[in-house]
Amino acid sequence: MSHPVGHGKHAAHSPSANELRLVAWETTRNCNLSCVHCRASATCGPYTGELDTPAAYTLLEQIAQTGSPIVILTGGEPLLRPDIFDITRYGTKLGLKMVMAPNGTLVTPAVAEEMKESGIQRISISIDGATEAQHDSFRGVPGAYKGAINGINAAKNAGIEFQINTTITQLNRGQIPEILEFAENIGAVALHIFLLVPTGRGKYIVDQAISAREYEDTLNWFYDQKQKTSLQLKATCAPHYYRILRQRAREEGTPVTFQTHGLDAVTRGCLGGTGFCFVSHTGIVQPCGFLDLNCGDVTKTSFADIWRDSEIFKQLRNADNLGGKCGICQFRKVCGGCRARAYEATDDYLAEEPLCSYNPENK
Repeated sequence: MSHPVGHGKHAAHSPSANELRLVAWETTRNCNLSCVHCRASATCGPYTGELDTPAAYTLLEQIAQTGSPIVILTGGEPLLRPDIFDITRYGTKLGLKMVMAPNGTLVTPAVAEEMKESGIQRISISIDGATEAQHDSFRGVPGAYKGAINGINAAKNAGIEFQINTTITQLNRGQIPEILEFAENIGAVALHIFLLVPTGRGKYIVDQAISAREYEDTLNWFYDQKQKTSLQLKATCAPHYYRILRQRAREEGTPVTFQTHGLDAVTRGCLGGTGFCFVSHTGIVQPCGFLDLNCGDVTKTSFADIWRDSEIFKQLRNADNLGGKCGICQFRKVCGGCRARAYEATDDYLAEEPLCSYNPENK
């Protein structure tokens, strides 16, 4: 699952600190690739129970009741859903910012033109290796790299902005500078790095996850690139980055500033249940795609009610509920730790983040 982040202001009417800014909707679990890190363990379907077109429209209407968040049409592979552009047009008509996370292999010039016409504001395409062989190995299908490049070029020719997403593991950690250079050269507007969360098929490559020290080093390197690139840079599933932003700014005697490019301006780490949520292919709402907690079912309860009233969301919205060193950390309100990693390690989604080397100051 990739997260493309679109442009535009958020709903101005809501004073809430927990305003819904971003929804990732798994429109289908069907996929034409077999990525080694896949949260959903997605593969060729069909999958039963996916929301049909009328249910999809209802979901979008209920999302719109919360404001005007960005809606990520993800999967699986969203382009395998026959009504995907009907859904896109409907969301656009409702005033939602529609973006899409395809793997690129199905983005032909004709598909790219339909994306543009239906209102897709940005797409994300993942590049997980600096070479074709490395990317294809990670994606599980020969030709995935060439397909992604072809998709990027089709989107670019259609005038759709795109970002590159990269999931960082031991296999590609040393290649991130090359991937950054690739993103610059191909004309991306952003590079988003994702730190592996061991769920779905990701559990089977947990030995390839980077250590807490490597995590810290990688995020500090990423910070150093801010002044060297025109790309928007965002770290996802890496809430520590928002601690590092503040630490480094303090060391350098500079104010903490954020670019104002849609959600690239988000100033908090883990957004699960606070500014972001995930809707599964069957309509189950979760804090994020990696945190498999049922917060409500949109086929039974309005999405807007779930977002407002879920007890799990309410717990996640209070940083003082966090346990272990996260609970005493002075950065808990801007970092929050990865709740999915905590849950995977301890069965407690409020426990301390297991992949953090920072020792908080005693308060």
